[in-house]
Amino acid sequence: MNVLSLIVFLPLAAALALLALPRLGDTAARWAWVAVAAADLALVVAAWLRYETPTAGRLAFEEQAEWIPGVNSSYHLGVDGLSLPLIAMTAVIFLACAIFALRETDRPRLQAALFLFLQSVSMGLFVAADLILFFVFFDLSIVGMYFVIAGWGHGNAARSAMKFFLYTFLGSLALLVGFIGLYIAADPHTFDMVELAEQTPFAGSSLAGGLVLAAILIGLAVKTPTVPFHTWLPPAHTDAPAIGSAVLAGVLLKMGTYGFVRIAMPMLPEAWRDWAWVIIVVGIVSVVYGALVALAQTNFKRMVAYTSVNHMGYIVLAVGAAGLVADDTAQARSVAVTGAVTQMVSHGLITGALFLLAGVLQDRAATYDMDSYGGLAGPAPRFAAFFAVGAFASLGLPGLSGFIAEFQIFTGSIAAAPVTAVALVGILLTAALFLRALQRIFTGETRGRSVGFTDLRAAEVWSVGPLLVLSLLIGVFPRPLLAVIEPAAEVAVELVGR
Repeated sequence: MNVLSLIVFLPLAAALALLALPRLGDTAARWAWVAVAAADLALVVAAWLRYETPTAGRLAFEEQAEWIPGVNSSYHLGVDGLSLPLIAMTAVIFLACAIFALRETDRPRLQAALFLFLQSVSMGLFVAADLILFFVFFDLSIVGMYFVIAGWGHGNAARSAMKFFLYTFLGSLALLVGFIGLYIAADPHTFDMVELAEQTPFAGSSLAGGLVLAAILIGLAVKTPTVPFHTWLPPAHTDAPAIGSAVLAGVLLKMGTYGFVRIAMPMLPEAWRDWAWVIIVVGIVSVVYGALVALAQTNFKRMVAYTSVNHMGYIVLAVGAAGLVADDTAQARSVAVTGAVTQMVSHGLITGALFLLAGVLQDRAATYDMDSYGGLAGPAPRFAAFFAVGAFASLGLPGLSGFIAEFQIFTGSIAAAPVTAVALVGILLTAALFLRALQRIFTGETRGRSVGFTDLRAAEVWSVGPLLVLSLLIGVFPRPLLAVIEPAAEVAVELVGR
């Protein structure tokens, strides 16, 4: 078995083994999950160390075999600088969740199997090089997360899970319509993503290409989510378990933004250029709206959920700016796309850490209400320190990954379209909301639910800590990550400019 297939299917095989061994003890199941997640991360690290930038129009570690020959759909896997950082981030987040759940007592064997299944489909989507394969993994991720929220959530978990499923499944149907449109227009008909990027099937047909792009954009925008398709996100996050929120924000939301740079931009470059300003406006609205609504929250978890709308808006803004083709802006647009991919990684690490920390609040005091706490830095100094690092990383403080990503996004976007500087207000609002959260929860006299609050345990430290350390490493030494992303970003910008 080749390395990508092994990375994708190792967690699935482990999930099936856990289900096939009903007598396996809870402790053994939890540690088996940690071991498999660690092994998958080791495989990804090994692939990264062997990775060499492929030539334009090719993928590294490519695998291809016949699958559905009647419609020219194959089992086709491969990676480049757009996908390799995302599979690495995915492996890290799932391992962090496995460690965080070591103390879990609610059906840990089933939970471990479900998260291993989610890890497989997430990895599969990021390495898929065939639209049908991409769609299968996309839909399976929706099913997996539905059961995570409904089975292990709290509050109104059943309703939130249903809302999440209906919204995202409806979006996936729009995505499928767009994929079928690409297949019909291709000559010869194919679902192969590499061939479709070479063909650009709707070149010269702006109306038809625009309609297909609209279908794909709607499907991806629901998953991202952008305004106005974001309303499923806050209840899903609020009622999901901590590890479910970490995977939803850290990994599943990136499936939407990844689809923009992997599918929509290279396969429909003419339509992307025509729709560039619409995409930019949606990005700006998402940035400002997400930050403003987050600022109004008193529930910490809902606040972080709305910051995801804000942070995903930066990515949409950057990829929209990439469609403003002009000879003197190619480098700037490439910087914007590089920033967008860096932001996907950065947001996954930071927001994953913040949602795990939110889980600590729920575990200790059974509430996310920030006004129920006060002076928490006294009894829980480690929790306060981790929270502060996550907050400053999210608001884009220099020296952390959020700054590297947002600096590139705004440098490239403003150079291509100066009006995008309007979105800078989102950074100011994000700083305000996180500083206010720090004051509400951690400063002053120890009062309310902070009294008797237990500080972070070893499993919580070892799950949240590495995510924040990676954010710090990217902020201080971004070159190893950017060296992988930049060549692929340049190719994406060239494809849009055809």
